[in-house]
Amino acid sequence: MAAEIVNPRTGAETDSESDEPFDPAFALHRGGKLAVSATVPVRDRDELSLAYTPGVARVCTAIAEKPELVHDYTWKSQVVAVVTDGTAVLGLGDIGPEASLPVMEGKAILFKQFGGVDAVPIALATTDTDEIVETVVRLAPSFGGVNLEDIAAPRCFEIERRLQEALDIPVFHDDQHGTAVVTLAALRNAAKLTGRGLGDLRAVISGAGAAGVAIAKFLLEAGIGDVAVADRKGVVSADRDDLTDVKREIAGLTNKAGVTGSLESALKGADVFIGVSGGTVPEAAVASMAPDSFVFAMANPDPEVHPDVAHRYAAVVATGRSDFPNQINNVLAFPGIFAGALQVRASRITEGMKIAAAEALADVVGDELAADFVIPSPFDERVAPAVTAAVAAAARVDGVARR
Repeated sequence: MAAEIVNPRTGAETDSESDEPFDPAFALHRGGKLAVSATVPVRDRDELSLAYTPGVARVCTAIAEKPELVHDYTWKSQVVAVVTDGTAVLGLGDIGPEASLPVMEGKAILFKQFGGVDAVPIALATTDTDEIVETVVRLAPSFGGVNLEDIAAPRCFEIERRLQEALDIPVFHDDQHGTAVVTLAALRNAAKLTGRGLGDLRAVISGAGAAGVAIAKFLLEAGIGDVAVADRKGVVSADRDDLTDVKREIAGLTNKAGVTGSLESALKGADVFIGVSGGTVPEAAVASMAPDSFVFAMANPDPEVHPDVAHRYAAVVATGRSDFPNQINNVLAFPGIFAGALQVRASRITEGMKIAAAEALADVVGDELAADFVIPSPFDERVAPAVTAAVAAAARVDGVARR
């Protein structure tokens, strides 16, 4: 009898080898990628009476009398909610909450695998900002932190801000800040490799969505010399009359050089290109950049500049793909950031904690620094402990740690 295979279109198993070829992705995802497992045994009447009633009542009463005990006697202090509305999933766009679940499950696995943090996927059947905020606030007592995921801009900015104001636990939109942290880490090392500091660099970011805006703000916080942001209509500058509130804010913060016009014109003489938008940057524009430039073309699966082209002109090339050196991968940041924040029961994640994460990540590279190694591998076992420790220490310095 022929072996069962999976139809890659429907996910259905078939025993016909003449049907569509086997797709290992469907086989791996069948039944989901997560399960709940107990951390205590329930093998007899005594253990049952401790794990559940009547023993559990004593713990409940203690927490009711002293609410901070919830961190010691429940999973709250070590579990994160991974929340999405399914409107900006990977490069797939607005595919809805159910279709987003494989990604959210995958995110939860990465939390556990790389940071030792438990995470629960929560896909919401609403795209209304008020409803999302209200729902997460009501769910928050069960969690030690909230990771917002794949929520489209510009709503993601308001949702994160309002939740940070409403809750006393870390709220972190990874598409924004995880990307920014890893980008800064790689950029610090690229600058070091070429004998420069961040203050010597002028960067151009392609993309004014969640990642592009967050990267721009974060690089400014870290002390970059100048940065301009471009959207589909060109450089985001104060002379444009078509800007959203978010882009108007960015126009006021960035572009000290006062460049206007197209992305290509902004790249003339620039030291850094950071792509988080897709599309294609012409080779001539890359060639017009300054000597010893850096090209971080992070769109997936097709980088804005193919590495083979970028290497003709740039000193350091990075992408979002795992099959090229220098992968800008958020998994280098978010597990350790949350692990550090949860370790000290931080009330929020500060700019100082994010900068500490980027510095720790950059430092992992150490003496191995090279043009094809400005950022460590996600599988480097030094990464998560280094980021965790740095974030926890920064939380104490910033006064948001509660233990």
